[in-house]
Amino acid sequence: MMALPVLDRRRSGVLLHPTALIGAQAGRGALGSAARNFIDWLSAAGASVWQVLPLGPVGVDLSPYWVRSDQAGNPALIDLHEAQDPLQARGDYEDFCGTERDWLEDYVLYAALSQAHGAEPWWTWPEPLRARQPGALREAAARLAPELERLRIEQWGFDRQWTALRTYARARGVLLYGDLPIYVAPDSVATWTKRNQFQLAADGRPVARAGVPPDYFAADGQLWGNPLYEWEQARRDGFAFWRARLASQLRRFDLVRVDHFRGLAAYWSVPAAARTAREGAWVSAPGAELLSSLRDSFGPLPLVAEDLGVITPDVVALRRSFGLPGMRVLQFGYDGAPDNPHLPRNYTPDTVAYTGTHDNDTTLGWYRSLARATARRVAASLGVRAREVPQAMLRAVLGSVAVLAVVPLQDVLGLGSEARFNVPGTVGGNWRWRVDPGALTSAVAGELRALNESCGRAAPTTGGR
Repeated sequence: MMALPVLDRRRSGVLLHPTALIGAQAGRGALGSAARNFIDWLSAAGASVWQVLPLGPVGVDLSPYWVRSDQAGNPALIDLHEAQDPLQARGDYEDFCGTERDWLEDYVLYAALSQAHGAEPWWTWPEPLRARQPGALREAAARLAPELERLRIEQWGFDRQWTALRTYARARGVLLYGDLPIYVAPDSVATWTKRNQFQLAADGRPVARAGVPPDYFAADGQLWGNPLYEWEQARRDGFAFWRARLASQLRRFDLVRVDHFRGLAAYWSVPAAARTAREGAWVSAPGAELLSSLRDSFGPLPLVAEDLGVITPDVVALRRSFGLPGMRVLQFGYDGAPDNPHLPRNYTPDTVAYTGTHDNDTTLGWYRSLARATARRVAASLGVRAREVPQAMLRAVLGSVAVLAVVPLQDVLGLGSEARFNVPGTVGGNWRWRVDPGALTSAVAGELRALNESCGRAAPTTGGR
């Protein structure tokens, strides 16, 4: 399905990862009736964009930014009550396996071997498998054939449910906005099969790790641990690895956010033995060459640059030279500086504006946590009383000149810190918030529609874009 333009007019969207729609009923993943009901609610609310986080299979920490494959889908999202039987749709299943063979066969073998080795990382597997010796791979594929078939069916089921959902959304005027992590997980099918694309030691472990220097979220910076790219090899390959990554996203989404876009201009490289990200250093990356290659392959790039954090002039120049909108987060706007770029009066139209992101506290939780003097300054700048601040922030973002305004569902619902989705730099307890099934009422949709209409962002209630 060809992507449709998202940034062609003023729009509003809601940020909600599909896992938050998974209910208590066994087998009811998000991609069936739960997602369709949410799309209907978005349409009623006048929102024409649904933003999600990365959809790949996750590890035990549930982080969608630590995925084991860019192309594969998270099986937890499949609605088993609506799953097709491959025996009754054999032709369609075989077509899927043939069309997606280039990534599918690597993924199912990797996933099956990982399970067979107790989920230990691939660099701990026996040497013939670690080194991908052809004979060892053939033997493993024969031995694990039933599991490989189960995993293929699982990915087929995910793909067909997502494709049906995208068709449903489009018919109701809702476009889908995805998220591409700049890095892959250390233990992933990419590092196992495309080892020369990454800065890895002979045993497969990263020789340097990704992160960011000290920032708003963490005094010691953030040490993510992902392997860094071997950019010289990427150049020699004509950026084929990245072209495949983006192609898979454009098959699913109308717009894609490139997470940590600044890493395409220069990335923070932390030695493998370092204890904190403070020990890292900036290293230049060939972002202009990469984006030029992607534009040659895909035409005008339907991308958003996640340009938060330490942003230098080279990052701004890279984004603007390819016509990509950047991000602004209103919660970051209240440091007292009048030229703070996150204040709505400083936005430009080529912006995707947010009250907060998946990494922020909810706006209500954030406001409650502020020092008294800061809280008074926020309320005064918005011209409202303290209890009206969260709703006023939502109005400020939607009323701004940004071409797209996106609000986390938690902020639409006025929820506090109990609904926070992620706390950067922490392990455990994240990515677990779920939507109360009774929260998506017609009254809340009506309030959001009225606000979208007053801000010139409302979409038709049914059909069209």
